[in-house]
Amino acid sequence: MTRRIQLYDTTLRDGSQSEDINLTAADKLKIALKLDELGIDRIEGGWPGSNPVDVAFFKEIASYHLKHAVISAFGSTHHPNFTADSDPNLRAIVESGARVASIFGKSCEVHAAEALRLDAARNLEIIGDSVAFLKGKLAEVYFDAEHFFDGYKHNAAYALSALHRAHEAGADVLVLCDTNGGTLPHEVARIVAEVREALPGAAVGIHAHNDCELAVANSIAAVQAGAVQIQGTINGVGERCGNANLCSIIPTLELKFGGEYTCLPEGRLQQLTAVAAYVSEVANIPPFSRQPYVGRSAFAHKGGVHVSAVNRKSSLYEHISPDVVGNRQRILITELAGRSNIVSLARRFGFHLDKDEPVVKGLLTELKKKASLGYDYAAAEASVELLILRKLARRGVREFFRLLQFRVLETKHDSEGEPVSEVSVMVDVEGVTEHTAATGRGPVNALDNALRKALLGFYPRLSEMRLLDFKVRVLTGAETGGGTASTVRVLIESGDSDSRWVTVGVSFNIIEASWQALADSVTYKLYKDEHARRAGSDGE
Repeated sequence: MTRRIQLYDTTLRDGSQSEDINLTAADKLKIALKLDELGIDRIEGGWPGSNPVDVAFFKEIASYHLKHAVISAFGSTHHPNFTADSDPNLRAIVESGARVASIFGKSCEVHAAEALRLDAARNLEIIGDSVAFLKGKLAEVYFDAEHFFDGYKHNAAYALSALHRAHEAGADVLVLCDTNGGTLPHEVARIVAEVREALPGAAVGIHAHNDCELAVANSIAAVQAGAVQIQGTINGVGERCGNANLCSIIPTLELKFGGEYTCLPEGRLQQLTAVAAYVSEVANIPPFSRQPYVGRSAFAHKGGVHVSAVNRKSSLYEHISPDVVGNRQRILITELAGRSNIVSLARRFGFHLDKDEPVVKGLLTELKKKASLGYDYAAAEASVELLILRKLARRGVREFFRLLQFRVLETKHDSEGEPVSEVSVMVDVEGVTEHTAATGRGPVNALDNALRKALLGFYPRLSEMRLLDFKVRVLTGAETGGGTASTVRVLIESGDSDSRWVTVGVSFNIIEASWQALADSVTYKLYKDEHARRAGSDGE
């Protein structure tokens, strides 16, 4: 029989406590709506009354009709100087409009005594009164037993007393918190089982932190021991080393236990990779490429032996099919590549080659040579695609434009003034020589502006393209020079309304390397549009 596990997302509250994340109310609203689309059960919006951002979020989200999720408010048990019904924190939770709340209280006797300066009995009284007050006002109340596992190992009887008090007061779920993130999976499994035996009528949840990189394992161990709710964040963001990563927990439970558990509504799991990327983008943090299931590298294959195997049967080096979680297989081209890499990439572009064909051997030699010079084709897949298409010269890339020359002029008038960048570009476009000039915020921006100015009259859809990221890396080693004479690699990420792509350039001259990457980026956009137009014509 399949057991339904409730997902409680705290990205907007605990996740926002990550040192590199600062979410506005608008950011929180966007993420909440995306989590609702995914099928998350409970979304913790923040701590009402604690800051203007959370106040604004609860006010705004009230005007939306969520399809699946229920918004939860967060707070603490009441202050010792107040009663539950007079406590500003608890009143703010009620007034937030949230139907659900999660409040934390001390379940560790040492913490109650040292942090709150409370005697043990008074702490238990506060827990019971706080839960009972909220339960009388809201549909559901969850009690987050802070430092529960540490407290249980120190004084199990007292930690259980805190749970008993919350349960008697009406708490819907008793959430066991590994607040310091130091508990091991076998300990979690044992303690959760003992809690369920001590409170047979209580629903138990888990809130794990990742300080030992065990938050996912601990959450799954808790579920196996009978927990019915998991608290975590998208991409595992959170204070210190982060929270339990729902992007790993969800597919593990749904795919690895033979149907024993379910977390999301049917058909939603394929949205997971897109949701992970969306949250990273809104939070303005770089996605973790090696993240299991949803990371860009999760199903990337670099070594020739691996690629040869997955070409025959993907499960030989993939534990699940990438499309199940909305991800995709990637074949990388590096100095470790074999002919199987070329064949696999060509097949993705619509060319069916045999690895013994001379063109495959020639492509591999060229790609390896360029990789040895610093061209990072593992990162710049668009440049790889263009290289292969040009080499194969079938349905390939025609010459949309040809550089005749460019000139860069940098002017700085005094020590206080900002430098001025001016670029002139001469290109041949469809047999016409275009000579344009433009300024910009730095030479690369000026180069981009001048090239677009020359091409837009011929290719209007270039106006849709935007530069998303620009990375420069100095390549060390005797063959690349040294110091200010070093060879540099430039990676440019571009995008339009449909997709994103990365191109690469390498030179001892940073402007030349930037031109290579920029020219490839523009060419890829033009090729992509022409290919889509031809495909549309063929289908008519």
